[in-house]
Order: sequence, then structure tokens, then C-alpha cells
Amino acid sequence: MSEQQGLVHIYYGDGKGKTTAAFGLAFRCAGRGRQVVIAQFLKGGASGEVTAAERFPEITMLRSKAVRKFTFQMNEAEKAETAADCQKLFREAADKARDARLLVLDEAIDATYGFLPMGELTAFLDSRPEQLEVVITGHSLPGALAERAGYISHVEKEKHPYDQGVMARPDIEF
Repeated sequence: MSEQQGLVHIYYGDGKGKTTAAFGLAFRCAGRGRQVVIAQFLKGGASGEVTAAERFPEITMLRSKAVRKFTFQMNEAEKAETAADCQKLFREAADKARDARLLVLDEAIDATYGFLPMGELTAFLDSRPEQLEVVITGHSLPGALAERAGYISHVEKEKHPYDQGVMARPDIEF
């Protein structure tokens, strides 16, 4: 395997830090002058990592339309709109990543539950450019992704302020 061979990373679990780890790798890659594409699924609000990424000319930042509800709270029309948005976002990210070194698909695992067809994601992984490294984050570990991964990191929560009623804080959680 050459040092430019692209591998698949999975960061999953209920713990804090999956997106932070993915953005850290993106910053490392961009810091070396390489092209990076980041697509965030099911997220649309302001966040510090997005603001930081936008400072790097090497990083192309793509985001879903703002999702104002948990997916289980959506009606059928909202689910259909969200699915169309996720599929459009994925296709745009895949197209832009053809010449990149790294593609981050943040929360793409969660998007595969009703919004982004797993078959479309796995077909892309199987046919991606040889040099393209791909990071995928989410809460679970689907077998179809695990079998394609070179790295799997399980981020498990042992304790979190949210459990005591502390809401997400700017600068730390977003």
C-alpha cells in the first residue's frame, strides 16, 4: 500500500468528539496544502469548527439546510425534504472530492437512516479515487461501512454534562 492510498475512517458512538476528530484530520491535511472537502449532514447551525474551516482556502465546506427538529419529530414532508437535501449534498461532496486528498462526511452514518441510501454511499466508497481518504461520522457502526473501513474509532460516553441538564455550550460543543 502506498502512502497516498486512501483509506476509510469511521468515528462512531454516543461520546463527544467525533466531529472534532474529523475536523482535526481535515486541518492537518489542509495544513499540508492538500485539498479537503467537508460535508455536514443533518447539521446547519453555527459552529466554531465550520468558522475555522472556512479560514482555510484548501477546505471546501458544504452543509445541509438547517434541520430544526430531531428526525423522529419530522412529518413525512419534512423527512422527504431532508432526504432530498442529504442526497444532493452527498452527490455534490462526492463530485468535489474527486481531486481532493480527504473527504469528511460528518453525520453521514445517521443520514443513512432514511435520508441517504446506504447503497449510494457504499458504491461511492468502492469506486472512489485511489488517493481519496474518507472520514465518516455518526452514532452507529453499520456492517456495510465497517467492512470497508481501514480505521474504526468508537467514541463512548462515560459522563457528559448533558446528562445533568447542561445544554451544548458555544466554543466547547459547537
